[in-house]
Amino acid sequence: MVISASTAGQASDLDARIDALKSQIYQHSADVFALQQNVLHPANTKLAVFLTLGTSASLDLDSVELYLDGKPVASHLYTSRELGSLENGGVQQLFTGNLANGEHELKAVVAGQAANDRYVRRESDFRFIKKPGSLSVELNLQAQAPDFEPRVVFREWK
Repeated sequence: MVISASTAGQASDLDARIDALKSQIYQHSADVFALQQNVLHPANTKLAVFLTLGTSASLDLDSVELYLDGKPVASHLYTSRELGSLENGGVQQLFTGNLANGEHELKAVVAGQAANDRYVRRESDFRFIKKPGSLSVELNLQAQAPDFEPRVVFREWK
């Protein structure tokens, strides 16, 4: 089968138009996602909670549960791949939601195996006052020598 130059030119022209349409669709999708986030999580009521590891070699993290004002809002079981990412300085977004201004409480329940081979489960509370605007909170897990018992440190990110 022989393809003429004009047929080949039309095919490449069609490919270029398809690529341009795909690019427009990707941009439109990104715009819709951004609008959706603004509607679902307005900046003046937004709360985001992030997990980081302070000392990587001393805690084999199994799971984290997060409660906001006594209600469960996030729960996660960790794979070895996810732990590797966190140990290399990664940050996990545990929760994003809307929160009214005023006093609130976060509670984290952390389960894992400490470096001394003990299975541990720890609960930590963090009371805070939500003010207008977005609020980001870091939940940092630390387990330091000599006992390597995990502890949770909450920090508001500015």
